[in-house]
Amino acid sequence: MSELTLTETGTVTRLLQRQILPIDKDTDVFALYVDLEEAKLDTSRHEVGGNKDAKDLNNAAIRQSTSTGRKLHPDQILSRTALRIPQGQQLSFGTYFNAFPASYWRRWTIVDKVRLTVRIKGAGASVTVYKSMAAGHSQRVDAASVDGDSGTFTFDLTLTPFVDGGWYWYDVVAGDEDAIVESAEWSAEVPADRAEHGSVDICITTMNRPDFCAKLLGQLGEDEALRPYLDTVFVMEQGTQPVTESEFFKPAQDFLGDKLNVIVQGNLGGSGGYARGQLESVRKGTATYSLMMDDDVVCEPEGVIRAVTFGDLAKRPTIVGGHMFSIYSRSRLHSFGEIVQPWRFWWQTRLDGYSDWDLAARNLRSSRWLHKRADVDFNGWFMCLIPRQVLDEIGLSLPIFIKWDDSEFGLRAKEAGYPTVTFPGAAVWHVPWTDKNDGVDWQSYFHQRNRFIAALLHSPYPRGGRMVRESLNHQIKHLASLQYSTAELRHLALEDVLAGPYTLHEALPTKLAEINAFRKQFSDAQLHADRDDFKPVRRKKPPKKGKSDIEIPSRLGTMIAAGMAPIRQLRPLRPMSKEYPEAELPAQDAAWFNLVKYDSVIVSMNDGSSAALYQRDPAHYRDLLKRTLEIHRRFSREWPRLAEEYRAALGDITSPEAWDKTFEPWTSDKQ
Repeated sequence: MSELTLTETGTVTRLLQRQILPIDKDTDVFALYVDLEEAKLDTSRHEVGGNKDAKDLNNAAIRQSTSTGRKLHPDQILSRTALRIPQGQQLSFGTYFNAFPASYWRRWTIVDKVRLTVRIKGAGASVTVYKSMAAGHSQRVDAASVDGDSGTFTFDLTLTPFVDGGWYWYDVVAGDEDAIVESAEWSAEVPADRAEHGSVDICITTMNRPDFCAKLLGQLGEDEALRPYLDTVFVMEQGTQPVTESEFFKPAQDFLGDKLNVIVQGNLGGSGGYARGQLESVRKGTATYSLMMDDDVVCEPEGVIRAVTFGDLAKRPTIVGGHMFSIYSRSRLHSFGEIVQPWRFWWQTRLDGYSDWDLAARNLRSSRWLHKRADVDFNGWFMCLIPRQVLDEIGLSLPIFIKWDDSEFGLRAKEAGYPTVTFPGAAVWHVPWTDKNDGVDWQSYFHQRNRFIAALLHSPYPRGGRMVRESLNHQIKHLASLQYSTAELRHLALEDVLAGPYTLHEALPTKLAEINAFRKQFSDAQLHADRDDFKPVRRKKPPKKGKSDIEIPSRLGTMIAAGMAPIRQLRPLRPMSKEYPEAELPAQDAAWFNLVKYDSVIVSMNDGSSAALYQRDPAHYRDLLKRTLEIHRRFSREWPRLAEEYRAALGDITSPEAWDKTFEPWTSDKQ
């Protein structure tokens, strides 16, 4: 089927989604495309009720794998769209990439009915169409069988029942011989003014990941189905190891040709890189959309086509985001939809969802929560399609280097009437957040500063809800955990927020270097790859009664530890701890309630590559605690004034003109 077909009624038939199979036949991702498992639906939370023990048991059961370990054989994949099913075997396409997310089309687009067309070879093979409701239970909709050697089956399907959630999908059973599912396509009749598909500028910010980035460019360039949708692929090169020097760049360049534009500039972080791509896209004015994409991802190119198609048929200009799977465990979904919790003003998976969900262990059809439509506040810029109209109206990224640029933009767009949809079937594979240490390293500055800026701009509460109190609690936690560099960076972040919005552009090119130079003075920020760089662990007293130091405390124990931790920091140091570390903690055990027990401790980083020495310093603790209390009192007093100041400046600091000045050192030679 072609991408669009004229009908007798004067409307146009547009392809919404087609059956796809993994390009590289990677067995780790098969469960995202086809499914051999049964679908045993988990118990509804409404049946479980409000009893805490019952809810805990049900949550444990929901997380429990139901996989039998059955897998598709790579030889069964015949092409990008065709699959062989052995004689007598049943296989389901009710999967992440091949089920049809009916409720999203129902809620956000002009489409009200779809047609499923399935082409099958193989005598006696049958296809059955199912739908699910928002509560997760499935219903048989229709079925057909091959009469002869092959058959083409069409099913006209309404979207009316999907107001709260639900999917369509199809299962195929081979008959007396192997069956080949040659293709399956979901299409819809749409008005003639929606006939042509939009085009997209892909904006990739890269820094010192030349091979990763070049391979991504190759993925985008060699996909023939994606090529007609591409206007320009912008690469904002901000590193010292250029993507152009990768051995994989030339083949990618050959594929993309004049669609590829590599732009060299200084390191302005993700926000500076994406803002440059947004600016170039808006100024060029030939693409319907700008798509933000990280440089360290593996892309499913079909997802870009689906995002563009969904955007084309949306009721109003809509930001269309993709999902993120783990690049290390490729069937694991990081989050099915994210919100900014307004009282805490913190990003998180929606409250009735789960994060880190392994679809190879618990498939889509058996996971009740995945059938309710997930409405979101924003989508991460690892893959996020933004209509050019939205950029024209609300401006470009905030000049905040990294962190909170994507979530702030989503909130800004939402307030302007432009929704964000995190769209199933559009996804990339990326390093998961759990493998990073960005809550305590140099990035802690940007987490703190940018969260406060975003809250000042968008919090619905007079003083940011819980923001100031929670920041104070976290600051004390870092102090009690001997993370002095983190506490100092977070304090510096608050001072910079108080300096006002018009300092952000000026600080963008220099702030990272300042932060890294500043934190070098603290031992907890001095990383060592070799464990022998540290002295051996010694302590005067062994653990009490031989018990482990790293046991997880009870709720009461946690409360007692939290109350005692700040007081303990004022006690004199144990003499031996000044020369020798008292313990060594792996990253997974370095929680605050363990760290507060020590005067000195070696702590591993989350990525497993290095460790640092944490050392208690009572004088530093007292000084920083005093400054912490003072600055948080100031924020409580001055929040209304600061919020007004930042909101008044938002249009200026996100304008193309403001970004033009920031980019001037790298663009002036072209003028």
